Amino acid sequence: MSTITAAITAVGGYVPEYVLTNKILATMVDTNDEWITSRTGIKERRILKEQGQGTSFMAIKAAEQLLSKNKINPEDIDMVIMATATPDMPVASTGVYVASQIGAVNAFSYDLAAACSGFLFGMSTAARYIESGRYKKVLLIGADKMSSIVDYTDRTTCIIFGDGAGAVLFEPNLEGLGVQDEILRSDGVGRDSLKIAAGGSILPPSNQTIVDKEHYVYQDGKTVFKFAVSKMADVSEKIMQRNNLRGDDVNWLVPHQANKRIIDATSRRMNLPQDKVMLNIHRYGNTTSATLPLCLFDYENQLKKGDNIVFAAFGGGFTWGSMYVKWAYDPKQ
Repeated sequence: MSTITAAITAVGGYVPEYVLTNKILATMVDTNDEWITSRTGIKERRILKEQGQGTSFMAIKAAEQLLSKNKINPEDIDMVIMATATPDMPVASTGVYVASQIGAVNAFSYDLAAACSGFLFGMSTAARYIESGRYKKVLLIGADKMSSIVDYTDRTTCIIFGDGAGAVLFEPNLEGLGVQDEILRSDGVGRDSLKIAAGGSILPPSNQTIVDKEHYVYQDGKTVFKFAVSKMADVSEKIMQRNNLRGDDVNWLVPHQANKRIIDATSRRMNLPQDKVMLNIHRYGNTTSATLPLCLFDYENQLKKGDNIVFAAFGGGFTWGSMYVKWAYDPKQ
């Protein structure tokens, strides 16, 4: 009996229409294009501006794009995993609503929260369900409306984040393609370095938390940068060593799009040239859970069956990891 592996078989994506450029940001806070670009690599980001539309709106769009492009019946989907740091609302699962709205009436769903590593951790979760042999189609969505938690008077955070969504479908593979290995890590030392202070069980919402702007994302940039550079590069190098991969063996690095300097440090450790690194941070900024699938969405037509791909991410908490995947299909033209 052949071993079942979990392979990505379809990709979808969505970004809002409104483009928030560095030039526009310079009219809102004390910053400029050169300062932002040199420190982050970001030139613009997409923002979901319409009232009453949240993370689920973008997640539904990305999922529908995947289903339509690949002619997949949503009733055949067994499970929907929703990776997000910005759910529509507390308690009620955003993923459950998304599954219902796309017609995945036979699927069960839940949200997965691991900050910017959410999609990577979701890949591991989806793979385990597929490898069990019980589930045939698992839809993994990464989506975040970061603009809903960003203070646009704080130049240390408002320059970084954007809104977007990406989706991938996992299915069984009997050719040995798909997920090969993973290294996933977390450390609570980062709890106070990247967070939203209020709105949880420790500090519930109040008039004072609103006045003190404690419902916006806070980041200790230097600490986060130091950990991210070290940890993302470490696990990416380690997963290559564990699987006897050299730089020449890796076709693509799919890195979390938080900062161009972090991405460059990771690719250098892996001995990869820039043309093997998926990069769209200049267009979208950091879309948190959506960065990895949006990379796949943008680069899908350049992928080939059998390509060796290394995913890497780092997020608040701290959470981080790397995954080695063999691409399972040639894109449909």
